[in-house]
Amino acid sequence: MAGLDPGGHSRRQLLRAGLGGFASLSLADVLRRQALANEAARSDDTPSGRRSADTAVILVWLRGGCSHLDTFDPKPEAPLEFRGPFAPINTVVPGIQLTELLPRTAQVADRFTLLRSIAHDGGGHPAGSLQVLSGDRDAADKPAPVHPDWMSVAAFARRHQQSALPNYIAVNPVDRYDNFVIAGPAYLGPAFGPFQVTGNPDAPDFRVPNLTLGSAAAEQRLTSRATLAGRLDRIARGLDTSGAMEAADRFEQQALALLTSGEARRAFDLSQESDATRERYGRNAWGQQCLMARRLVEAGVTVVTTEFDGPLCGRVANWDDHAVNHHVFDALAYRAPPFDQAVSALIEDLYARGLDQRVMVIVTGEFGRTPRISHVASSGGGVASAAAGTVQPGRDHWPRANTMLFAGGGIRTGAVIGATDAKGEDPIERRVGPDDFLATIYHHLGIDRINTGIVDFSGRPVLLAPQGEPIPELLG
Repeated sequence: MAGLDPGGHSRRQLLRAGLGGFASLSLADVLRRQALANEAARSDDTPSGRRSADTAVILVWLRGGCSHLDTFDPKPEAPLEFRGPFAPINTVVPGIQLTELLPRTAQVADRFTLLRSIAHDGGGHPAGSLQVLSGDRDAADKPAPVHPDWMSVAAFARRHQQSALPNYIAVNPVDRYDNFVIAGPAYLGPAFGPFQVTGNPDAPDFRVPNLTLGSAAAEQRLTSRATLAGRLDRIARGLDTSGAMEAADRFEQQALALLTSGEARRAFDLSQESDATRERYGRNAWGQQCLMARRLVEAGVTVVTTEFDGPLCGRVANWDDHAVNHHVFDALAYRAPPFDQAVSALIEDLYARGLDQRVMVIVTGEFGRTPRISHVASSGGGVASAAAGTVQPGRDHWPRANTMLFAGGGIRTGAVIGATDAKGEDPIERRVGPDDFLATIYHHLGIDRINTGIVDFSGRPVLLAPQGEPIPELLG
């Protein structure tokens, strides 16, 4: 039978053995699945919109929601029950102040713009995340997205782009909040989800999952197996009139190329950077996640997301600073140094390397935190949290106001868009909604929001961010 080696193993078994480093789903499977979706998309005559093949976005996601009053929108004159303990500091841009938690970020304020008036009505983590990431206008939490997030839309829009690297990579993925899925491709299908990089990039034994063979001998064995499989299957390919096997071969070869060529591995390899650069970003998970993100967009990746969570956040490993979780001010002070260092280094590096026109950086979470400080007993002691039963300050969910940071992307920088009231409760100037935020991203990536070629489960064409417009104050 064609496709069997002398030992009775099928070509598929050989390739699975050779690509065994991909765990339950090989990179070849991922690429093949995306290929099928691409072929279906090519058969649709709907225009897919203007392409801007070299633009990219890095999203730094603060899972749980960061307090806007204690970082980017200080209110030093607010009543005591609203203002936090952190003093405002001047930035390099006259008239723009941050809090004392962010001295490094203050020094690059001429290279970013703050949007202080983003607001929506998604009060739960899932609803807030879905509103910001996918434009879902439902205020209720739901277990998973019903609309694709903007990252998957970008992967779909760039589906014909030829690259040795996936066009959507998640470095510490933005994907879940507890048992809720907060991001995903929805009706676009899993082919347009991210290639995921998990683990701490600063760990000495860190390796990118599914991209490491481990030795030159393993690489040689894989190449030999693939060559043998190709020879054994020539007859079957000759009999295949549908082209399906040829397509499968093409993407197995692409997976092989990613494993055995140096390009992809170099893009992920932080050891290629100088010690000084790695120190500048911070020798911790967040710093090295941002450095990897910069390397990936520089190598041609369209979308890189990276989530700031885990041990650097404090006891409950996120930014959800209810008093039952954290002493909100201790938590912010604890996580501020690695945050400040990583974000400022990323912004500086983009400009230093000439990436500031094509790469947009966005720093945000799903919402802000309540301006009025609450006092509740802690549910447990640990980093940034007092012992269980100890009453401590906290801030709760606040979708009515938040601040987003934008840098690069050719935008107008050194500015503030919008304003909240004296207590930081509501926008009083230039209120912006999630659809405007998403429209701004699509504009930067050159995605036609009307003619994307996306259809929903019912087969109807989808308009992206239909109630929004790109934020004109940002456009360069």
